[in-house]
Amino acid sequence: MVGILVVSHSNKIAEGIEELVKELVPREIPLISIGGDGYGGIGTDIEDIIEAVEELYTDKGVIIIGDVGSSLMNSKMALEILELEGYTNVVVSSAPLVEGTMVAAIETNLGKDLNDIKGKIESKRLIELI
Repeated sequence: MVGILVVSHSNKIAEGIEELVKELVPREIPLISIGGDGYGGIGTDIEDIIEAVEELYTDKGVIIIGDVGSSLMNSKMALEILELEGYTNVVVSSAPLVEGTMVAAIETNLGKDLNDIKGKIESKRLIELI
């Protein structure tokens, strides 16, 4: 299954999304949610993103879904480092965090591939539903 990494500025938001997914998706999926700056504050940490991708990574890939601004920027910077280390099947998505994560969880549960999942959560139709 494709791994899903949720990156939020808030640890509480990240934990809440993980709790929601685990409640609504009937089987365990590869999902890690991270949030905060590592010191209990608001922010994101590139090293945390790298470690989470390394933990989730399989040949099926990993999709990173960030909340806003620097979470996406830090995810893209982490992606550059990860590519140098051979983690080539990782993408970053700017899909809506909660809805995108829910749809990604359902799609990975159905066995969809990384590009299909990214396309689905970034589709105009998903955004219109919001």
